[in-house]
Amino acid sequence: MDEAADDGVAQQRERLMESLRVYGGHYAELGRRFAAWLGLHSTDATAVLEIAAAEERGAPLSPARLSERISLSTGATTALLNRLEAAGHITRAREHTDRRIVTLRSGGHIQDRADEFFGPLAHRLDTAMAHYPPRLLEQFEAFMADLNATMDTHLGQQGTQPPLSSPTPGHRAP
Repeated sequence: MDEAADDGVAQQRERLMESLRVYGGHYAELGRRFAAWLGLHSTDATAVLEIAAAEERGAPLSPARLSERISLSTGATTALLNRLEAAGHITRAREHTDRRIVTLRSGGHIQDRADEFFGPLAHRLDTAMAHYPPRLLEQFEAFMADLNATMDTHLGQQGTQPPLSSPTPGHRAP
C-alpha cells in the first residue's frame, strides 16, 4: 500500500473513532436524562439499566458482577443496591442452588419505564439499521466485538494505579 493510501486509511480510522466517541457521548447523555427522568442519581440509573438488560439477555447479574460492570467498589455497590431495593427498583433473590449466590432483578415498573423512555429511540435506531444489509451488520458486530475485547484487555492491564510521573502541585496537564 502506498503512502497516500495509508494516509487515507488512517484518516478513515480517525473519523470512525471520532464517530464512536460522539456516539459514546450521546449514550452517556441519554443515561443522564434517563436518570433525571426517573429522579435517580446517574450511577443508580446505570445500575438499574444494567440489571434490567442482563435480565433481558437471560443472564441476571450478581452484586459482584454489577460492581464490575459499573466500576464501583463492593461497599459502594452494596449501598447503591440498598437504596434501589428500598425504593422498589430492584430485588435481591437467592434463586441459585448455592443459596449464597444473590441474583439481582429489576422491579416490574423499571422495564416499563425503560421501554417508555428508550422505545422511541429503539424504533429510530432499528429504522436506521434497516438500511444496511445483514452481512454489513455482521461485519460491524465483529468489528465492535474486536474493539470491545481490545478495550477490555487494555483496561484489565492498566488497572487503577496513578501514573508513574505525576505532575507537581499547581502544574496543569495540557
